[in-house]
Amino acid sequence: MFQSSNPSQYHHLQPSSVPVSGATNISGHYQTSSPVGWPWPAKLTTLEAGGKRTATERTGHGAGEAEAKFVSMASPTQTKSNSGVEKYADINWDELGFDLVPADYMYVTKCGKEEYFTNGVGNIIPYANIAISPFAGILNYGQGLLEGLKAYRRDDGRVLLFRPEQNAQRMQTGAERLCMPSPSIEHFVEAVKQTVLANKHWVPPPGKGSLYVRPLLIGSGPVLSLVTAPEISFLIHACPVGNYHKGPLNLLVEDKTHRATPGGTGDIKIITNYSPVYKAIAQAKARGFSDVLFLDAVTKKYIEEVSSCNIFIVKGNVISTPAICGTILPGITRKSIIEIALGFGYQVEERVIPLEDLFDVDEVFCTGTAVVVSPVASITYGDKRVEYKTGAETVSKKLYDMLTGIQTGRIEDKMGWTVEID
Repeated sequence: MFQSSNPSQYHHLQPSSVPVSGATNISGHYQTSSPVGWPWPAKLTTLEAGGKRTATERTGHGAGEAEAKFVSMASPTQTKSNSGVEKYADINWDELGFDLVPADYMYVTKCGKEEYFTNGVGNIIPYANIAISPFAGILNYGQGLLEGLKAYRRDDGRVLLFRPEQNAQRMQTGAERLCMPSPSIEHFVEAVKQTVLANKHWVPPPGKGSLYVRPLLIGSGPVLSLVTAPEISFLIHACPVGNYHKGPLNLLVEDKTHRATPGGTGDIKIITNYSPVYKAIAQAKARGFSDVLFLDAVTKKYIEEVSSCNIFIVKGNVISTPAICGTILPGITRKSIIEIALGFGYQVEERVIPLEDLFDVDEVFCTGTAVVVSPVASITYGDKRVEYKTGAETVSKKLYDMLTGIQTGRIEDKMGWTVEID
C-alpha cells in the first residue's frame, strides 16, 4: 500500500460517499467499489515511497524511450528532504517539452444530472486509466468540457495558480450550454489546489516550465437518446510541461475548413471543438507551417482564431484582436493580455479584423494557456507571405515578460490574479 510521508497535508477534501475501486485516497486507505461507475485497475500506479516506476506502469501502456526518460521518479509525495531542500520528481527538467507525462494523482467526483456537485466532496486518487460504459454521453454524443490552467513555482519554492476562478466561470458557461451541472467556483478552485498540492513534486523548478492542469466535466453515465447523461463526472489530472512551440510561429490561413460557425460552440471549451481541425493542422505542418489561422465561416473575409489560441495584431500603439462574437473562445490569457496592455498605455481594440489587415501591421502574436504569448514570424495566404517583427524589442515580448513575471511571482501581482497553493 502507498505510504504518505504526511497524509494530512493533501487530504483536505472529504471522500465521496461512493468509494473507489483499486484507488487510494490520499490518506492511504484502499477502497473497493467504484467512483462514477468506473472500475479502477487493481494494480496501483504508485509504488512504495522511494520506488521507481517504468513508463508502462505510469501510462497503462507501452512507451518508447523518449517517454520513459521522463517518468522515473523519487519519493512520490515527499516534496522536501530532511534538510528542507525542495525535492522534485526525478526527470530531466532541462529537456521538458509539451509531451504527455502524467503526474501521480488525479481528482474525481460525480453527481446525477438533476443534482449539484457538493463543495468539498471528492477524492484525490492515483492517476490511472478509467473505464466507463460504451453508452456514456461523452463517448456517443461528445457531452464534455475541458479546461486548461497552469501551476508555477516561484523562486522561493511556493506554488501559484493563475486566475483559476476564470476557468471555473468558463466551465459553468459551457455546462449550461450542454445541460450539465457544474462545480461551483469555490469547489473548482479548491479541487484544482488539492490536485496541484498532491502533485507538487511535479511542478517544475523555477524557469523550467509549469504544471499543466486539465479539468474535465463529462457525461459519464450511459444514455441512448439525445438527453443529458444521468451521471456527470468532474475530473482533474495534470502533467508537467515546457514550451508548446519552439520559437516564433509561421501560420497558414485556412479558408476551406472552419473552426466554428455562428450559433455553434466556438465560444465554449467543448471537447468536440478540437478534433475537427486536426486534418487542417496536419496538412499545414506537412508543408512546414507551425499552425493554422481560421477565417469566419460566413464570409471567409475575417480572421478568427488559430487552432487552439487567440490572435492579436499590432500597428503602432494600437493592439487589436477579434471581438468575442459567439465563434471565438474567450481566452483567459487573452483577457489578461488586454488588461496588461491597457495598463502599459496601449490602445486595445476588440473588433472584426479583415484578412487584409494582416498585410499592413508591425507584429502578430498568439495567446493561450499552452502557448502563453507566442510571436508570429509570418502568415501565408495563397501565394502571399507576410513577415513580422519578432525578438527582444517587440510589444509581444514586453507583454510576455509582464504576464509570466506575474504568473511566476517575479513581478508583484497588483491585479490580484494569482492564488497560492498552501
